[in-house]
Amino acid sequence: MFILNAQSLRTHSFPQRALKKLTNRYKVGKKVEAIQLGLQDISNRREALGIKNIREGTSMSRSAQMLQDLRRSTPHAEEHVVVGLENEADKLVNQLIGGDQRRRVISLVGMGGIGKTTLAKKIIKQVCTSTKEQVEMVEKLQEHELGDFLHGRLKDNRYLIVMDDVWSPADWSCLAKVSSNNPDSLGNVFPDGGKGSRLLLTTRHKDVALHADARSIPQEMQLLSEQESWNLFRGKAFLDHVDADRYPPDLVQLGREMVDKCNGLPLAIVVLGGLLSRNMSHTEWRKVHDNINAYLAKEGCQTGVMTVLNLSYIDLPSYLKPCFLHLSLFLEDYVISTRKLLLSWIAEGFVLQQNRQSLKDTAEIYLNELINRNLIQVVRTSVNARVMECRVHDFIRELAIEKAKEHNFFETNTVVGPHLFPSNSSSLFSSKSRRQSIYSDFERYASIEHYSTPYLRSLLFFNLGGICRTSQLDFIAKCFKVLRVLDLEGLGIENVPSIIGELIHLRYLGLRHTGLKMLPLSIGNLRNLQTLDINNLKRVPDVIWKITNMRYLYIEEQEEDDPLKIDTVQNLQILSGITFNQWIRNNASKLTCLEKLKIEGRCELVEEVEFSNSIAKLHSSIKSLYLKASDESSIPSLAMSSCPHLCKLDIKGHMQKLTETFQFPRNLSQLTLEACRLDCDPMPILEKLPKLLTLRLRAGSYLGKEMHVSANGFPQLKILQFLGLSRLVMLNIEKGVMPWLMQLCFHFTIEIFGLHELLNLVDVRILTTPARVLLYPFINWLSNYFRIAGTKGGIHIRR
Repeated sequence: MFILNAQSLRTHSFPQRALKKLTNRYKVGKKVEAIQLGLQDISNRREALGIKNIREGTSMSRSAQMLQDLRRSTPHAEEHVVVGLENEADKLVNQLIGGDQRRRVISLVGMGGIGKTTLAKKIIKQVCTSTKEQVEMVEKLQEHELGDFLHGRLKDNRYLIVMDDVWSPADWSCLAKVSSNNPDSLGNVFPDGGKGSRLLLTTRHKDVALHADARSIPQEMQLLSEQESWNLFRGKAFLDHVDADRYPPDLVQLGREMVDKCNGLPLAIVVLGGLLSRNMSHTEWRKVHDNINAYLAKEGCQTGVMTVLNLSYIDLPSYLKPCFLHLSLFLEDYVISTRKLLLSWIAEGFVLQQNRQSLKDTAEIYLNELINRNLIQVVRTSVNARVMECRVHDFIRELAIEKAKEHNFFETNTVVGPHLFPSNSSSLFSSKSRRQSIYSDFERYASIEHYSTPYLRSLLFFNLGGICRTSQLDFIAKCFKVLRVLDLEGLGIENVPSIIGELIHLRYLGLRHTGLKMLPLSIGNLRNLQTLDINNLKRVPDVIWKITNMRYLYIEEQEEDDPLKIDTVQNLQILSGITFNQWIRNNASKLTCLEKLKIEGRCELVEEVEFSNSIAKLHSSIKSLYLKASDESSIPSLAMSSCPHLCKLDIKGHMQKLTETFQFPRNLSQLTLEACRLDCDPMPILEKLPKLLTLRLRAGSYLGKEMHVSANGFPQLKILQFLGLSRLVMLNIEKGVMPWLMQLCFHFTIEIFGLHELLNLVDVRILTTPARVLLYPFINWLSNYFRIAGTKGGIHIRR
């Protein structure tokens, strides 16, 4: 609050400011001193009462013991109810009995309640039997005795061992290296006798599976389909297994609606079916239908759905918990842009600096950890497998909301409909509220009293529609002085009021798809702003140079090409949407942190040497470059060989000629060309790029009819895509070409010679209709080595 007070003194005379500052500092100092004394008093009392830190001491805490008991408990899914797991079971059996003779670890990976343990039990019952005496004997063994016993029994035999619900790589290492009195068996409890032994491991974390056996691909379990979900439900709810036509129609309708809310999670469906099977009355089913989440959470002491899923939250490291809770802000079934998600985490202060790694890279690591723990679902990835969009399963979202309430992380009464905004209510928000998501009518939200929530840090709006007048946004700057994140994406906005410049703590401002054409000059007062995300502005005000803390600037599709000074923003890491003319008027050598650059617009007046030199000045930092010229202009030629870190290059627009091989970055790994209108075959140049992994030639990139790839071309290429090359009819591949190519995508009109030379090819995508592809010359050859399936827009063939 001292910063806010200092900001408010700007209009006072110098003597008044000096006196007020001293007074404010004295008050702040006294408050800090009081807090320190309070903390010391708490510490003294803890010592006097013998209270220890969490996890300190030898005895297991009650919560830790409960967690261990819950992990050992078996979910509701009964062994005879195995619906929708037939394909998973077949794949698992093939892995267990197939492959080489080395000892392998086969892993089942999936979110809590997806059926990993049920599937493992089904498989084991088919192949193994254990006597009661054997089980009792093993349970009596001490840790070192267990290591000796297992090693002695297994070293000369072919064996299958199941390890259920392993939570961390450290747990696996402990299990696989049980201490032993026998030095020969130390660290080798599960010996590899070359007899095809297998260990079956179930876990929620993909990292555990890869740690246990990096050479085996984990089997990731999928949620049930709509029909599989219904089959599982009716087997539990309608115990007499009558014909479908004899089910009560009203219960069938309610049942299908409830099953749909389970989103294919087997545990939720089994718990729901068991609950409803006790009472077949319409009234009881309607009660559950109208409050399904509450019923699933409380059903059973230790096997309620939320209790099972809660284990995943408890197991999260402290740095991931706020990132997980942040997911509670998003709408049900909302497809989340990972860019927005990661930059919001950074603005909130959730992401910790790690060595010299950028905060965005660290945030991406956090995201992948949550994905590997099956708490976030991937919706869309880029060609290089980076996650672009994601979503959260409904029950995981409910868990996040529940935990957010416990920690006062999120104001939950803003997530429901307009009935929460009655006209006679002056304020509906707790003074502890730190984050709010608004899904209802904007005018109703703007009309209520907000002065009771002065410490709000994040404010997000979703799917509100309509047009918002400038004056209706004033309350945000007046009431939420410490706001860090403001996301107005999708809200129709005429203008942003100049008072927004008073939000001096703002770090993230999202204005994408708002229809906004102008920004006020006061935007330059947001000195702590890290992210500005906006598109389709008429012009960007030339005040960005004042925001020296800016790191991520997205200003795509500007209508006008006015000058824009940005070379004073030396912390800038991503700049997307600056025009060619704006770019060359800045001193690029000052942007020493710039890693990702997208330049677009008209470029006919840009001098080639000047432009090429400006890119070369980024040699110490630039990693990704995207050049997009308007239809009537050509991309300037440029030499990029002096940029050793540049690994991704996208070019969209006419090129007079393709850059020579030696002028490309030497570490280029991903190249995309589109609308380049090249007359000469680009392959003789591109095939010599030594580290190229992905090549995408899109519509209009090449106007010729034939391409030829010479022997030893593309030594490391893994992905090759021809998309929309309407004139290309033949691709000739010589022997020894693309030895590592794994994915090939092309239109059915292209005839490929030498495809059989691609020995590592596992994924072929042909853009056509299934009926037409069967006429393709090499389809019979492909069918000998690949699985062929029809997809929307073509054929997907996999080995």
